[in-house]
Amino acid sequence: MTLRPALLALCAVALAATGCRAVRERRTARVADRIAAGDTAVYLTPFGAPTRPFSPAVRVGNLIYLSGQIGLDNPAANGSTLVPGGIEAETRQTLENIKATLAAVGSSMDRVIKCTVMMADMKEWDRMNAIYRTYFAPGRLPARSALGANGLALGARVEIECIATA
Repeated sequence: MTLRPALLALCAVALAATGCRAVRERRTARVADRIAAGDTAVYLTPFGAPTRPFSPAVRVGNLIYLSGQIGLDNPAANGSTLVPGGIEAETRQTLENIKATLAAVGSSMDRVIKCTVMMADMKEWDRMNAIYRTYFAPGRLPARSALGANGLALGARVEIECIATA
């Protein structure tokens, strides 16, 4: 039986997220080999070939740049939808998607150094922040910019992009 690449990637993410050292070390070694070979940017596709016209993450040196995430129930799949429940649910799912992407590329939420938050309605600021702050340790909040945006992808209430260290 052959497993589809997306399923294999999901299994690798699950193993890495639960602390499977062999998976994390193998992935880190592959990226390190590419950087040592002279690649200045390594385009990371932890969940298989992207379904949208951008890379989920790009590593340059010791920095990992994540594309903006929204509260999709399965961001790696075509046809995924925004989670129901408004700004709180979307913020939580967005940050879970960021957390999964970081784990898949060998980093974590405690290595996030900068976030940009885009919101469809700045009146939801306090409710978004109530969820956002639970994903970072006190005293280790990343630098952040936030702005109101007229029309986020797929009608999302919030989109967050991050920079983390490897």
